[in-house]
Amino acid sequence: MAEKPQSGTIFGVPYNFERPSVGRLVSSYWQPGKGMLVKKPFGIGYTINLASWRSWVVLVVVAVLLWQERQSTDAEESVTDDPVEVIIDDD
Repeated sequence: MAEKPQSGTIFGVPYNFERPSVGRLVSSYWQPGKGMLVKKPFGIGYTINLASWRSWVVLVVVAVLLWQERQSTDAEESVTDDPVEVIIDDD
């Protein structure tokens, strides 16, 4: 029986199931001169290239959105939910 390939592409999406090493992990997340997205060191798909300034902009935007969401949920929890009386008029 033929051995299955450990890395390649499926429908244009890269995959890699080779055992990752520390050097390969570091080099896959820091690739100067490459785009914002690079192949993942293990698994299926792409990851963020931390050598690209665009990746840092995305990370800051995500962090601000998460902070904003936490602030809004904290504000909602501080509001007390008093019971509301509903009157239905049957005419």
